[in-house]
Amino acid sequence: MADIVLKKEEENKANALFFCRWLMKDTSESRGKRFIKEYLPYVVILVFVLLIKKYVVSPIKVNGESMMTTLHDGDVMILNIIGYRFDDIKRFDIVVVREKHEYLIKRVIGLPGDSVEYKDNILYVNGKKVKDPYGSDVTDDFSVTVEKGHYYVLGDNRTNSMDSRYFGSFSKKDILGKTNLILFPFSRFGTKK
Repeated sequence: MADIVLKKEEENKANALFFCRWLMKDTSESRGKRFIKEYLPYVVILVFVLLIKKYVVSPIKVNGESMMTTLHDGDVMILNIIGYRFDDIKRFDIVVVREKHEYLIKRVIGLPGDSVEYKDNILYVNGKKVKDPYGSDVTDDFSVTVEKGHYYVLGDNRTNSMDSRYFGSFSKKDILGKTNLILFPFSRFGTKK
């Protein structure tokens, strides 16, 4: 009788050991599958959001007063990265340009090949008077010819702006995109021209 009980215990131990091995094997396989099932959608969403931020649209924040009164310090806007690649940059578009390690929000005044002149606070492009509804009342006189493939940009607050008058014109590859939609503060929500 003792032999039967001993044999039964050994059999139970063997079954328990087999079950434990089976359970561990099943768990490790299930764990990998479960991880993929549970976390893969989040990884895909994260990659998708990062791609959108890099190539389609990105939030930006206005720093400083160089675009006053159109844009205010602290305004949070959407930068349209992909849109301007399919639509030409036009005079008076608001763009973000890269200047070394800085990003500047400015308004396009001169297009490639343009002759741009400010004289007595009046804008002349290619010798013709152009109404500039965005610039401040005072703009120092200057005259420049914009290189091919470059754009001449100014801040709307002309007396308080580091722009193409200081940095020179910007090539199209230095323009990150167009912007005109303010998201925050909510009291200023909407598009700006």
